[in-house]
Amino acid sequence: MDFETTRLLKRGLPIFTTLATILLLLTIAMILRLGRDIFVPIALAVLLSFVLAPAVRGLQRVGVKQGIAVVVVVVLAFGAIAALAVAAGSQIAGLGADLPRYQSTIRSKISMLGGQVTPGGAFRRAMDAVDAIGADVRNLSRPRDGAVGNPASSSPRPMPVIVQERGGIFDTLSLVASPLLHPLATSALVLLLVVFVLASREDLRNRLVRLMGTDDIQRTTEVIDEAARRLSRLFLAQLALNSIFGATVTCGLWFIGVPSPLLWGMFAGILRFVPYVGGIAGIMPPLLLSFAIDPGWSMLLQTAAFFAILGPLLSQVVEPAVLGQRTGVTPIAVVLSASLWAFLWGPIGLVLSTPLTVCLVVLGRHVGKLGFLDIMLGDRPALSPAQLFYQRMLAGDPTEAVIKAKEFLRERALATYYDEVALEGLRLAHQDVARGRLSPERLKIMLRATDTLIDRLSSVRDPRPKGGQVGSEAAAAVIVAGPDQKAAVEVLAPQQLLQAWRGPAPVICFARPGTLDEVIAKMLTQVLVKHGIGSNTIAIGSDDAAATRPAVPGDVRLICLSYIDPLSTLHLRHAVRIARREFRGSQVMLGIWRERDPAMGRQLSRAARADVMVPTIGSALAFVSNASRI
Repeated sequence: MDFETTRLLKRGLPIFTTLATILLLLTIAMILRLGRDIFVPIALAVLLSFVLAPAVRGLQRVGVKQGIAVVVVVVLAFGAIAALAVAAGSQIAGLGADLPRYQSTIRSKISMLGGQVTPGGAFRRAMDAVDAIGADVRNLSRPRDGAVGNPASSSPRPMPVIVQERGGIFDTLSLVASPLLHPLATSALVLLLVVFVLASREDLRNRLVRLMGTDDIQRTTEVIDEAARRLSRLFLAQLALNSIFGATVTCGLWFIGVPSPLLWGMFAGILRFVPYVGGIAGIMPPLLLSFAIDPGWSMLLQTAAFFAILGPLLSQVVEPAVLGQRTGVTPIAVVLSASLWAFLWGPIGLVLSTPLTVCLVVLGRHVGKLGFLDIMLGDRPALSPAQLFYQRMLAGDPTEAVIKAKEFLRERALATYYDEVALEGLRLAHQDVARGRLSPERLKIMLRATDTLIDRLSSVRDPRPKGGQVGSEAAAAVIVAGPDQKAAVEVLAPQQLLQAWRGPAPVICFARPGTLDEVIAKMLTQVLVKHGIGSNTIAIGSDDAAATRPAVPGDVRLICLSYIDPLSTLHLRHAVRIARREFRGSQVMLGIWRERDPAMGRQLSRAARADVMVPTIGSALAFVSNASRI
């Protein structure tokens, strides 16, 4: 193969890969569509297994054998479902028998509303439609011989003749049972699969481990168990919330007087599994029924007020407390997945869309080859916290960064935010500066935005985490940051400091003006001040240089020299020598923010003849806290 052919193949490879991916997705969609009679019971069985597994494990803990525990839990669960289905069926039958009695109320209300609009309005058309439906009902109720009725209709008309062959008892049974065969077969298959999945949980987990790879069995097993626990808790929480919602709706509608309250409670609870539109769709039938049966408007207003209070209370207060406002899926992904699963599997796909999408996201987070599912559907940010910080500073808009930082500070300390988010983002900026990819103008924009961020975070009184709900981006940053260091959650009172460290600024940070070194020095100064240690930042060569000389000898206890990347070891040694000469008796700390290797840090500290080298703001805070504490 010649060079030109190879070059063309390399250029066309992304196109072929994209086409192959699209073809694979279309093939999977076609398989799911054509095989929904098989896949729907499997999906229902797996999701029910997640819900019932904790109950089975609970029985096993008290000494019940696994087989007996599975049978007991499954029988109770499906018995409860069957009882609710029978009760709902009886209420549907009673409602169907009572509907003709509501026709006059509907016509009178539509007529009342229609009299306030033009004859061609929507209410007038609705009234005409109701009149037509009523006429059809009356015609169906008249004798078929035409003896009674409109004289104009007494003329002979063709009568349809239906020829039926007499069949035996088997034909009758087939006619009655055929509509019930499919749902009964599906229910039986789901029941059987649930039993087998619950009874063979460990075996299925081992087979999944084998499929995912046996190179690291411990980690793979931990990932699978953690994913199963998370999904089980999520589904149980959703089931409990929706059941409580359905029971509350049943009791409220019964108190108001709406017919068939159990039916509408079940309907509302099941539809709440459908994202966004399910809650609205679940309350429409009771509203329409209350409109139809009450000659006045009090029942409709009471029902509307009941749902107006119950819906926001559950979605805005109870659900965030139980589910933490997160399912791990973005809102747009929830909507798109609902549309996709509804297209593939119909109404049952609409109900199962959110649980199925959550399963796909969990697989994407824990299985490397399926990571694209987490990127496409998950609510975790596509960029790392440091990359997001860098991008926002480059755009010169620190407002969003300040908002996310304050969310982060609910779970982690200020020093941790500066180290794991801001400092990492500034390291990315330094890399672009070193490569010549960041222009001086863009660097100035970034430095101004970072200064603004630091100024706005000065309003944070306590640098320690205070708790509270965080968004998906801040939650992801908290996970990446890890736990706080001990010094980051300690604020020193003046009586805890040595007498020499109780001055207004026993720590002075030096940095070159207009550089990344200076903004990092400002971060360190802010952290030290908020932890009870006076500090100040001085730009080398600025007009404030005179302020660096202490009014009383010994006022300055520590000099910090800030460098994200020093020029050389000789340059560091020279800077340390000047600091010791100007501030005799003070310790010298080198902040080399690019270097996080402890061994390299100790080597640089010895070469520069400094007292200590720190790679992060947290380590600088720890050193100063230990040095100043009584």
